[in-house]
Amino acid sequence: MTRIGTSDLDVFPLNLGGNVFGWTADRDASFRILDAFVDGGGDFIDTADVYSAWAPGNSGGESERIIGDWLSTRAPEGVVVATKVGQHPDHAGLAPDTVRAAVEASLERLGTTTIDLLYAHRDDPDTPLDETVAAFGALVDDGIVRHTALSNYSAERIREWIDTARRLGVPEPVALQPHYNLVERDAEADVLPEARAHGLGILPYYALASGFLTGKYRAGSVDDSSPRAGGAAKYATSQGLATVDALERVARARGASIATIALAWLRAQPGVVAPIASASRPEQIPDLLAAGRLDLAPEEIAEIDRVSQPE
Repeated sequence: MTRIGTSDLDVFPLNLGGNVFGWTADRDASFRILDAFVDGGGDFIDTADVYSAWAPGNSGGESERIIGDWLSTRAPEGVVVATKVGQHPDHAGLAPDTVRAAVEASLERLGTTTIDLLYAHRDDPDTPLDETVAAFGALVDDGIVRHTALSNYSAERIREWIDTARRLGVPEPVALQPHYNLVERDAEADVLPEARAHGLGILPYYALASGFLTGKYRAGSVDDSSPRAGGAAKYATSQGLATVDALERVARARGASIATIALAWLRAQPGVVAPIASASRPEQIPDLLAAGRLDLAPEEIAEIDRVSQPE
Protein backbone atom coordinates (compact mmCIF):
# COMPACT_ATOMS: atom_id res chain seq x y z
CA MET A 1 0.00 0.00 0.00
CA THR A 2 1.10 3.55 -0.62
CA ARG A 3 -0.08 6.94 0.67
CA ILE A 4 -1.53 9.59 -1.66
CA GLY A 5 0.46 12.72 -0.86
CA THR A 6 -0.39 14.21 2.53
CA SER A 7 -3.82 12.55 2.65
CA ASP A 8 -5.02 9.66 4.77
CA LEU A 9 -5.69 7.57 1.66
CA ASP A 10 -3.59 4.39 1.43
CA VAL A 11 -4.00 2.56 -1.87
CA PHE A 12 -2.59 -0.27 -3.93
CA PRO A 13 0.00 1.37 -6.23
CA LEU A 14 -1.94 0.87 -9.48
CA ASN A 15 -4.93 3.07 -10.27
CA LEU A 16 -7.60 1.52 -12.54
CA GLY A 17 -8.75 4.00 -15.18
CA GLY A 18 -12.50 4.20 -15.72
CA ASN A 19 -12.41 6.08 -19.01
CA VAL A 20 -13.37 2.94 -20.95
CA PHE A 21 -16.51 2.21 -18.91
CA GLY A 22 -19.52 3.01 -21.07
CA TRP A 23 -17.25 3.42 -24.10
CA THR A 24 -15.19 0.40 -25.17
CA ALA A 25 -16.49 -1.63 -22.22
CA ASP A 26 -20.23 -1.90 -21.69
CA ARG A 27 -21.84 -2.38 -18.27
CA ASP A 28 -21.32 -6.14 -18.09
CA ALA A 29 -17.73 -5.96 -19.33
CA SER A 30 -17.02 -3.11 -16.90
CA PHE A 31 -18.35 -5.18 -14.01
CA ARG A 32 -16.06 -8.07 -14.97
CA ILE A 33 -13.06 -5.71 -15.17
CA LEU A 34 -13.84 -4.14 -11.80
CA ASP A 35 -14.39 -7.57 -10.23
CA ALA A 36 -11.06 -8.82 -11.57
CA PHE A 37 -9.28 -5.71 -10.32
CA VAL A 38 -10.60 -5.94 -6.76
CA ASP A 39 -10.30 -9.74 -6.63
CA GLY A 40 -6.65 -9.31 -7.60
CA GLY A 41 -5.92 -6.85 -4.81
CA GLY A 42 -6.67 -3.49 -6.43
CA ASP A 43 -8.62 -0.85 -4.53
CA PHE A 44 -8.24 2.48 -6.37
CA ILE A 45 -10.52 3.54 -9.26
CA ASP A 46 -10.25 6.72 -11.32
CA THR A 47 -13.04 8.30 -13.33
CA ALA A 48 -14.46 11.71 -14.32
CA ASP A 49 -17.90 13.18 -14.77
CA VAL A 50 -17.26 13.70 -18.50
CA TYR A 51 -16.46 10.01 -19.20
CA SER A 52 -17.51 9.10 -21.81
CA ALA A 53 -19.34 11.98 -23.47
CA TRP A 54 -17.31 11.53 -26.66
CA ALA A 55 -18.86 8.14 -27.48
CA PRO A 56 -21.87 8.05 -29.82
CA GLY A 57 -25.12 8.21 -27.88
CA ASN A 58 -23.43 9.26 -24.62
CA SER A 59 -23.84 12.52 -22.76
CA GLY A 60 -21.25 12.16 -19.97
CA GLY A 61 -21.46 10.44 -16.62
CA GLU A 62 -21.65 6.92 -18.08
CA SER A 63 -18.49 5.76 -16.32
CA GLU A 64 -19.59 7.12 -12.95
CA ARG A 65 -23.00 5.50 -13.36
CA ILE A 66 -21.48 2.10 -14.08
CA ILE A 67 -19.06 2.40 -11.17
CA GLY A 68 -21.93 3.44 -8.91
CA ASP A 69 -24.02 0.45 -9.99
CA TRP A 70 -21.04 -1.83 -9.36
CA LEU A 71 -20.42 -0.34 -5.92
CA SER A 72 -24.04 -0.81 -4.89
CA THR A 73 -24.16 -4.34 -6.27
CA ARG A 74 -20.83 -5.60 -4.94
CA ALA A 75 -20.44 -3.41 -1.81
CA PRO A 76 -16.63 -3.82 -1.81
CA GLU A 77 -14.74 -2.76 1.29
CA GLY A 78 -11.96 -0.19 1.25
CA VAL A 79 -12.27 0.90 -2.39
CA VAL A 80 -11.11 4.46 -3.06
CA VAL A 81 -12.86 6.33 -5.90
CA ALA A 82 -11.48 9.47 -7.53
CA THR A 83 -13.44 11.59 -9.97
CA LYS A 84 -13.05 14.93 -11.73
CA VAL A 85 -15.23 17.93 -12.47
CA GLY A 86 -15.02 20.82 -14.89
CA GLN A 87 -15.47 19.15 -18.28
CA HIS A 88 -18.99 17.67 -18.24
CA PRO A 89 -21.12 19.24 -21.03
CA ASP A 90 -23.74 20.32 -18.47
CA HIS A 91 -21.22 21.53 -15.88
CA ALA A 92 -18.32 23.03 -17.79
CA GLY A 93 -15.79 25.19 -16.01
CA LEU A 94 -14.87 25.73 -12.37
CA ALA A 95 -17.16 28.52 -11.22
CA PRO A 96 -18.33 27.80 -7.64
CA ASP A 97 -21.98 27.04 -8.45
CA THR A 98 -20.91 24.85 -11.36
CA VAL A 99 -18.44 22.91 -9.24
CA ARG A 100 -21.02 22.17 -6.56
CA ALA A 101 -23.67 21.16 -9.09
CA ALA A 102 -21.18 18.87 -10.82
CA VAL A 103 -20.18 17.23 -7.54
CA GLU A 104 -23.80 16.69 -6.55
CA ALA A 105 -24.45 15.04 -9.92
CA SER A 106 -21.36 12.83 -9.51
CA LEU A 107 -22.49 11.76 -6.03
CA GLU A 108 -25.88 10.78 -7.42
CA ARG A 109 -24.34 8.71 -10.22
CA LEU A 110 -21.80 7.07 -7.90
CA GLY A 111 -24.46 6.39 -5.27
CA THR A 112 -22.22 7.69 -2.48
CA THR A 113 -22.36 10.51 0.03
CA THR A 114 -18.66 11.34 -0.15
CA ILE A 115 -16.06 11.50 -2.92
CA ASP A 116 -12.66 10.26 -1.74
CA LEU A 117 -10.57 12.34 -4.15
CA LEU A 118 -11.93 15.16 -6.32
CA TYR A 119 -9.87 16.64 -9.15
CA ALA A 120 -10.22 19.93 -10.94
CA HIS A 121 -10.06 18.28 -14.38
CA ARG A 122 -8.47 21.20 -16.19
CA ASP A 123 -7.57 24.77 -15.38
CA ASP A 124 -10.32 27.31 -15.93
CA PRO A 125 -8.68 30.67 -16.70
CA ASP A 126 -12.11 32.33 -17.01
CA THR A 127 -12.92 31.86 -13.31
CA PRO A 128 -10.90 33.71 -10.65
CA LEU A 129 -8.73 31.18 -8.87
CA ASP A 130 -9.82 32.48 -5.46
CA GLU A 131 -13.40 31.44 -6.27
CA THR A 132 -12.48 27.96 -7.48
CA VAL A 133 -10.13 27.22 -4.60
CA ALA A 134 -12.72 28.41 -2.08
CA ALA A 135 -15.38 26.25 -3.73
CA PHE A 136 -13.22 23.12 -3.50
CA GLY A 137 -12.38 23.94 0.10
CA ALA A 138 -16.06 24.32 0.97
CA LEU A 139 -16.78 20.83 -0.39
CA VAL A 140 -14.21 19.41 2.02
CA ASP A 141 -15.56 21.48 4.90
CA ASP A 142 -19.06 20.21 4.12
CA GLY A 143 -17.86 16.60 4.24
CA ILE A 144 -18.90 15.63 0.72
CA VAL A 145 -15.29 15.50 -0.52
CA ARG A 146 -12.46 13.99 1.52
CA HIS A 147 -9.51 15.40 -0.45
CA THR A 148 -8.97 17.63 -3.50
CA ALA A 149 -6.51 17.31 -6.37
CA LEU A 150 -5.45 18.85 -9.70
CA SER A 151 -5.28 17.41 -13.21
CA ASN A 152 -3.59 18.93 -16.27
CA TYR A 153 -2.33 21.98 -14.36
CA SER A 154 0.88 23.78 -15.23
CA ALA A 155 3.63 24.20 -12.65
CA GLU A 156 2.79 27.89 -12.30
CA ARG A 157 -0.90 27.24 -11.70
CA ILE A 158 -0.17 24.45 -9.21
CA ARG A 159 1.90 26.93 -7.24
CA GLU A 160 -0.81 29.61 -7.51
CA TRP A 161 -3.54 27.20 -6.36
CA ILE A 162 -1.56 26.15 -3.29
CA ASP A 163 -0.60 29.73 -2.43
CA THR A 164 -4.27 30.70 -2.74
CA ALA A 165 -5.42 27.81 -0.55
CA ARG A 166 -2.95 28.84 2.15
CA ARG A 167 -4.03 32.45 1.98
CA LEU A 168 -7.71 31.49 2.21
CA GLY A 169 -7.08 28.91 4.91
CA VAL A 170 -8.75 26.05 3.01
CA PRO A 171 -7.48 22.48 2.48
CA GLU A 172 -4.70 22.15 -0.08
CA PRO A 173 -4.74 19.58 -2.87
CA VAL A 174 -3.03 16.28 -2.12
CA ALA A 175 -2.44 14.93 -5.64
CA LEU A 176 -1.67 15.80 -9.23
CA GLN A 177 -2.73 13.87 -12.31
CA PRO A 178 -0.41 14.72 -15.23
CA HIS A 179 0.00 13.24 -18.70
CA TYR A 180 3.19 11.25 -18.15
CA ASN A 181 4.69 8.02 -19.45
CA LEU A 182 7.84 6.72 -21.13
CA VAL A 183 7.05 8.41 -24.45
CA GLU A 184 5.52 11.58 -22.92
CA ARG A 185 8.12 12.99 -20.53
CA ASP A 186 7.62 16.78 -20.82
CA ALA A 187 6.17 16.88 -17.29
CA GLU A 188 9.61 16.03 -15.90
CA ALA A 189 10.85 19.54 -16.72
CA ASP A 190 8.74 21.54 -14.27
CA VAL A 191 5.32 20.03 -13.45
CA LEU A 192 6.62 16.99 -11.56
CA PRO A 193 9.25 18.92 -9.57
CA GLU A 194 6.55 21.43 -8.57
CA ALA A 195 4.25 18.61 -7.45
CA ARG A 196 7.02 16.99 -5.42
CA ALA A 197 7.95 20.32 -3.82
CA HIS A 198 4.44 20.57 -2.41
CA GLY A 199 4.12 16.93 -1.39
CA LEU A 200 1.50 16.11 -4.01
CA GLY A 201 1.08 12.45 -4.85
CA ILE A 202 1.61 11.99 -8.61
CA LEU A 203 -0.88 9.80 -10.45
CA PRO A 204 0.05 9.78 -14.16
CA TYR A 205 -2.66 9.19 -16.74
CA TYR A 206 -2.17 7.57 -20.16
CA ALA A 207 0.46 5.54 -18.34
CA LEU A 208 0.59 3.09 -21.25
CA ALA A 209 0.37 5.76 -23.97
CA SER A 210 -3.02 4.62 -25.29
CA GLY A 211 -1.74 1.05 -25.44
CA PHE A 212 1.51 1.75 -27.29
CA LEU A 213 3.59 0.73 -24.28
CA THR A 214 1.97 -2.70 -24.20
CA GLY A 215 3.92 -3.61 -27.33
CA LYS A 216 0.63 -4.06 -29.17
CA TYR A 217 1.35 -1.36 -31.72
CA ARG A 218 4.59 -1.93 -33.61
CA ALA A 219 5.61 -0.50 -36.94
CA GLY A 220 3.02 -1.41 -39.54
CA SER A 221 0.81 -3.20 -37.03
CA VAL A 222 -1.61 -0.49 -35.88
CA ASP A 223 -5.22 -1.62 -36.18
CA ASP A 224 -7.09 1.46 -37.35
CA SER A 225 -10.41 -0.09 -36.30
CA SER A 226 -9.53 0.30 -32.63
CA PRO A 227 -10.97 3.47 -31.02
CA ARG A 228 -7.62 4.11 -29.33
CA ALA A 229 -5.31 3.18 -32.20
CA GLY A 230 -4.85 6.74 -33.42
CA GLY A 231 -3.52 7.81 -30.06
CA ALA A 232 -0.99 4.99 -30.07
CA ALA A 233 0.14 5.29 -33.68
CA LYS A 234 1.81 8.68 -33.17
CA TYR A 235 4.36 7.06 -30.82
CA ALA A 236 5.60 4.60 -33.42
CA THR A 237 8.75 6.66 -34.07
CA SER A 238 12.23 5.17 -34.08
CA GLN A 239 12.73 6.20 -30.45
CA GLY A 240 9.28 5.01 -29.42
CA LEU A 241 9.86 1.61 -30.97
CA ALA A 242 13.32 1.40 -29.39
CA THR A 243 11.71 2.12 -26.03
CA VAL A 244 9.29 -0.78 -26.50
CA ASP A 245 12.23 -3.01 -27.47
CA ALA A 246 14.02 -2.04 -24.24
CA LEU A 247 10.89 -2.81 -22.23
CA GLU A 248 10.62 -6.15 -23.98
CA ARG A 249 14.20 -7.09 -23.06
CA VAL A 250 13.53 -6.38 -19.39
CA ALA A 251 10.14 -8.09 -19.57
CA ARG A 252 11.66 -11.23 -21.04
CA ALA A 253 14.31 -11.36 -18.33
CA ARG A 254 11.69 -10.81 -15.62
CA GLY A 255 9.06 -13.16 -17.03
CA ALA A 256 6.64 -10.25 -17.15
CA SER A 257 4.66 -8.43 -19.82
CA ILE A 258 5.84 -5.26 -21.56
CA ALA A 259 2.92 -3.37 -20.00
CA THR A 260 3.93 -4.50 -16.52
CA ILE A 261 7.47 -3.23 -17.00
CA ALA A 262 6.31 0.12 -18.44
CA LEU A 263 4.06 0.67 -15.43
CA ALA A 264 6.73 -0.51 -12.98
CA TRP A 265 9.16 2.04 -14.48
CA LEU A 266 6.58 4.78 -13.99
CA ARG A 267 5.86 3.68 -10.43
CA ALA A 268 9.59 3.90 -9.67
CA GLN A 269 9.75 7.61 -10.56
CA PRO A 270 10.05 10.06 -7.61
CA GLY A 271 6.71 11.07 -6.19
CA VAL A 272 4.64 8.70 -8.30
CA VAL A 273 1.99 6.98 -6.19
CA ALA A 274 -0.02 4.89 -8.64
CA PRO A 275 0.03 5.02 -12.45
CA ILE A 276 -3.42 5.06 -14.06
CA ALA A 277 -4.09 2.32 -16.60
CA SER A 278 -7.35 1.05 -18.04
CA ALA A 279 -8.42 -2.32 -19.34
CA SER A 280 -11.06 -3.23 -21.90
CA ARG A 281 -11.05 -6.91 -20.86
CA PRO A 282 -10.61 -8.60 -17.47
CA GLU A 283 -7.79 -10.70 -18.94
CA GLN A 284 -5.66 -7.53 -19.04
CA ILE A 285 -5.97 -6.87 -15.31
CA PRO A 286 -3.26 -9.28 -14.02
CA ASP A 287 -0.53 -7.48 -16.00
CA LEU A 288 -1.63 -4.14 -14.54
CA LEU A 289 -1.72 -5.42 -10.98
CA ALA A 290 1.67 -7.11 -11.41
CA ALA A 291 3.21 -3.65 -11.89
CA GLY A 292 2.17 -2.72 -8.37
CA ARG A 293 4.18 -5.60 -6.99
CA LEU A 294 7.28 -5.54 -9.21
CA ASP A 295 10.24 -3.36 -8.25
CA LEU A 296 12.74 -2.77 -11.04
CA ALA A 297 16.46 -2.88 -10.32
CA PRO A 298 18.40 0.40 -10.71
CA GLU A 299 20.21 -0.93 -13.77
CA GLU A 300 16.90 -1.86 -15.42
CA ILE A 301 15.51 1.62 -14.80
CA ALA A 302 18.73 3.16 -16.13
CA GLU A 303 18.60 1.11 -19.34
CA ILE A 304 14.98 2.06 -20.03
CA ASP A 305 15.82 5.71 -19.26
CA ARG A 306 18.79 5.65 -21.61
CA VAL A 307 16.64 4.63 -24.57
CA SER A 308 13.55 6.71 -23.80
CA GLN A 309 15.04 10.06 -22.78
CA PRO A 310 14.08 12.76 -25.30
CA GLU A 311 17.02 13.79 -27.44
